[in-house]
Amino acid sequence: MGALLFNVTTAALMVLMFKGGLALIGEDTLRRRRTPWAAAGLTGIALAGVVTQLCWSGAMDTFDSDPDKSGWWRVVTSVFMQNGGFLGGAWNIATLAVIAALAEWFWGAPLMVLLFTAGILLPEHIDALFGQTGGSTDPRNFAGSSGATYFLAATLAAGLLLRGRDRKDALLAIAAPVLGLAMWFAQSNGHGMVTAYGFVLGLLVHTLARRVFGFTGASAPAARQTA
Repeated sequence: MGALLFNVTTAALMVLMFKGGLALIGEDTLRRRRTPWAAAGLTGIALAGVVTQLCWSGAMDTFDSDPDKSGWWRVVTSVFMQNGGFLGGAWNIATLAVIAALAEWFWGAPLMVLLFTAGILLPEHIDALFGQTGGSTDPRNFAGSSGATYFLAATLAAGLLLRGRDRKDALLAIAAPVLGLAMWFAQSNGHGMVTAYGFVLGLLVHTLARRVFGFTGASAPAARQTA
């Protein structure tokens, strides 16, 4: 029962942030937006990781983030390995594809990739900063892309809080870190804590980018060309 509740709340948090991303981008604009090539690239790398696992029995041992193994690359390559079975891997890759696309449309490709990378690298360093010794807040269990994806999704919630049109948007946005923290304290669910991390970084990046570069986010979709 505990495992079922864990999975249900984890999925609910992602659905919540997906809805927030749609509200931020504008669901009615999706068909008119450009192909998110950077998001497609990340998804392609994740799929290539799964193919590598299927074709090479030593892939997980070589690329996972087992702390007992050496290798500077593991913190990155482990994200593109999946160890949650068929359904877990399919969920991770599908959510990565969707969230990365929404994030690319809002942040632009370079910032989206940087924020996804932050979702890979930052959690363990934040853990160390706050003296977290009882286990990492990163939900990655030696492998898996879900932590970085939830982190990236939370930056969309931050964008919605800053750019939302009404109270409903604000409530939808703030619900992400609130639910995430509740999941962390009630279940030790790392997806919740990395969501809080991503939300805070999203607020900081949006504020800084707006003041320094005039960032507006969620640029208008390109018009379709007609013959």
